Amino acid sequence: MATEKISMPQLGESVTEGTISKWLVQVGDEVKKYDPIAEVMTDKVNAEIPSSYTGTIKELVVDEGDTIEVGELVCYIETEGGAGAEQKEDAPIEVDPVEDSTAKDQPAETAPTEKSKQPKDGKARYSPAVLRLAQENDIDLEQVEGTGRGGRITRKDLQKLIDSGDIPEAGEKAKEEAAPAPGEAPKTAQQSAAAKPAAKAMNIPVEDGDVEIPISGVRRAIADNMVRSKHEAPHAWMMMEVDVTNLVEYRNSVKGDFKQKEGYNITFLPFFIKAVVEALKEFPMINSMWAGDKIVQKKAVNISIAVATEDSLFVPVIKNADEKSLKGIAKDVNELASKVRSGKLSGDDMKGGTFTVNNTGSFGSIQSTPIINYPQAAILSVESIVKRPVVMDNGMIAVRDIVNLCMSLDHRVLDGLVCGRFLSRVKEIVENISKENTSIY
Repeated sequence: MATEKISMPQLGESVTEGTISKWLVQVGDEVKKYDPIAEVMTDKVNAEIPSSYTGTIKELVVDEGDTIEVGELVCYIETEGGAGAEQKEDAPIEVDPVEDSTAKDQPAETAPTEKSKQPKDGKARYSPAVLRLAQENDIDLEQVEGTGRGGRITRKDLQKLIDSGDIPEAGEKAKEEAAPAPGEAPKTAQQSAAAKPAAKAMNIPVEDGDVEIPISGVRRAIADNMVRSKHEAPHAWMMMEVDVTNLVEYRNSVKGDFKQKEGYNITFLPFFIKAVVEALKEFPMINSMWAGDKIVQKKAVNISIAVATEDSLFVPVIKNADEKSLKGIAKDVNELASKVRSGKLSGDDMKGGTFTVNNTGSFGSIQSTPIINYPQAAILSVESIVKRPVVMDNGMIAVRDIVNLCMSLDHRVLDGLVCGRFLSRVKEIVENISKENTSIY
C-alpha cells in the first residue's frame, strides 16, 4: 500500500486559492480516479476536486469552510502498489508527514515522530494562507499556539485570535527583524504601508436589529482579487457618449426572427462585444497584460464577460471572439450565462481572458468606474441605453438613444492617447451598425 497526496488544483487563470465548501467523501470511502471528492468555491468558479488516484480516503486535512492556496494539501489517499513510494524531497508543497495509525508496528527508525516533522533547518513552516493572514493583521506567529497536527498553526487559529481582538504583541525577535539594520534608514510611512497591504478588520459594533452576514469563500475571494487589482494597477478612467439609435432600431427589427430561428434572445451585448473585438484588432496594445518586468501583448482575443448571481460575480470567457460572427458571440454569451446561473461553469470556461466587457447597463447604471479584471490591462463597461434630447448637425433637436461607454485602464501598460483612440474607434463602429452594413451571421 502507498499513501498519496491530493492537492488543491488550479481552477482558473489568476485563481490563487479556494474554499472547501463541502466534502463529498469521508475517511474510509473508496474512490476511483477522477471521482469528485470535494466541492470548492473560488472568486471565479464553483467546481469539484477530482481524485488523482484510485484508492481509499485516509485523512481529510482541510475542514469544510477552510480557504487554502492552490497546490496545498487537501487529503491523503491510500492506493495499491508503490506509485507514491518515491516521494521527491524537493516537492513544491511542504506538509507535515501523515500520522499513520500503523506506525507502532513499524521499525523504530521509520516511525514518524514529532522531531521528524520539523524542517531540517530548524525553522517553522507555515502555509501561504497563514502567512498572509498573519501579515495582514500584524500577528507574530512565534506568539501563537497552534492547534493543528504537531502544533501546526492553522488559519482557524489566526481567525480565532482576530475575532477575539486579543492579538499578542510581537516578540523580541520580531521586533529586532522589524528594526532597520545598522546604516539603513528607517522605513518611510509609504514603505511600511506597502509592506502591509491590508488593514486590520474594523471592529463594527452590532446593535439590536443589525444582521451579521458571514463572508462566504466566493465573496472573500472576490474581495481579495479586487483589492489586489486596485493596489497593484494604477487605474485611469475615461468615458464616451455613443449614439446607438441605429443599433436599437436594427436589433429590435431582427430579435423576433432570431429568437424563433436560434431559440434564444440576441441582446445588445453581442453588438458591443463585436465592436470591441474589431477595435482590438486595430489597437492590439489594449489586449495586453502587465508581467512585472515586461508587457505581454496577447495574440488571442478572448473576451471576459461579467455575469452576476445574487451574491457572486463570475467572469467566463468567450474564446477567440475575433473569429466569431455576431451570432456566434450571442450564442457564447447565452451559454456562458446559463452555465453561471445553473452552477455548471467549469474552470476552463474561466481561463484565458484578455479584455473584459462589463454589461452594467443591464441593471440601469448610466456611469461607472469598473475595476480592472487582473491581470488584464483594461475593462469596458457598457451602461444603460437611455433616450436623450440631442442637438443634431443641422442644429435641430431630436430624441436619440444614447449609451455611455466607460473604460478603466492600467496606466502601467496603457496611456490615455491609445485608449482614447481605441474608445473612439469602438464608438464609430457602434454608431455605424445598421441593417445595411451589419450581418448577424
